[in-house]
Amino acid sequence: MNVLAVLLQANAGGGGMSMIVMMIAIFAIMYFFMIRPQQKKQKEIMNFRNNLTIGQEVITAGGIYGKIKELDVTTVTLEIASGVKIKIDRNSIYANAQQNGANN
Repeated sequence: MNVLAVLLQANAGGGGMSMIVMMIAIFAIMYFFMIRPQQKKQKEIMNFRNNLTIGQEVITAGGIYGKIKELDVTTVTLEIASGVKIKIDRNSIYANAQQNGANN
């Protein structure tokens, strides 16, 4: 009971300004450690997708390794094996296969 009385007195003592400062600090920490790095990563992936070239070896979001044979505005044709081509959405291209250590 004494602990509850102490906590209630501490909160009633004009701590409103410190609460606002603490909320701003928490938001700033979340922004710099969570939101900003995610935005940078999304921008890098978007630039990578916009700069795709024919003959480039890539990995899809589903884990399929292939070489780009045709590029369209929204689709990409990948050759995943000799004579086997698949058409996928450009947004499902995830990474460059050579940068991820693929040995094709």
